[in-house]
Amino acid sequence: MDALLIALADPARWRLVSLLAERPRSVGVLAQLAEARQPQTTKHLQTLERAGVVTSERIGQRRIYALRPGPLRDLAAALSRLADTADQVGGPRATFDRYGLRLDAERLAAEEPGWADGSFRFLRPLAGSPELVWRHLTEASLLARWWTPDDLRVSELVFEARPGGRIVQEYRDAEDADGSDLVAGRAEGIVDDVRPGERLAYRLSPLLPDGGLSFTAHVDLGLRATDTGTDLEVHYRITDSTVDSADFVAGIEIGFGQSLDKLAATLAADSHDTDDTDDTDDTHDTDDTDDTDDTHDADGTADDADTDTRSTK
Repeated sequence: MDALLIALADPARWRLVSLLAERPRSVGVLAQLAEARQPQTTKHLQTLERAGVVTSERIGQRRIYALRPGPLRDLAAALSRLADTADQVGGPRATFDRYGLRLDAERLAAEEPGWADGSFRFLRPLAGSPELVWRHLTEASLLARWWTPDDLRVSELVFEARPGGRIVQEYRDAEDADGSDLVAGRAEGIVDDVRPGERLAYRLSPLLPDGGLSFTAHVDLGLRATDTGTDLEVHYRITDSTVDSADFVAGIEIGFGQSLDKLAATLAADSHDTDDTDDTDDTHDTDDTDDTDDTHDADGTADDADTDTRSTK
């Protein structure tokens, strides 16, 4: 495949392939139609033949070249598979395109300080007890498993789970194994409120390339025990947004949403490794029906589905 790609990459050889797709032709005729010298045309045809895309026969004093469609079909199939992979619904390319659209909109809106001040709301039903969820929200080793979007990894993390505690979050590309690429982002903050198993609140500010603050995120996470685990509700409020913060703001709903999805997947996987026999017995009490009713709004719609919303100031 490499030899074929190299052979087809030259415009002169691509022209010869196009001519041979119409019908087999001699070297002399190909040189005339391609408006090239015959010795150079011969060299190009030999390269194409070594790559397997053309074949030739000597007929009398002339050498006739013909196209071999098979390698081109194989190449077309390989390219089609690449396109399908990039174009898969909900895949990385789709996320990149969504971010690009948001980025364009946010950059247009970023005209003065405070332009992005507003809030987001995220809701995730999680497997595991509030105590288990709390550990994943406050212990650095567990936080590092989920606290980045899909294509990033935590490269430095400090989370002191106490009022006034320090927070440092640095992240890099997930495939940057040796740390030689540029840091993708860094944020610093402070913990405001700690109520184990119930509420965690902190402030976190992504840093601009010059070290300045892009905005301050006031993040309030509330935990509520349910029959199936824990509901996590997150209020993400932005203040002090700068004109240069558009790149960060554009990624909040997508990136933080992906992080919470990773948290949900991590807890779901961990729950399979935990002996929940006692918890399972508790879910068969006679008053379970009433508890289940509490998870629905007055109109009968379940409110435990993933929900991400944004409101402006």
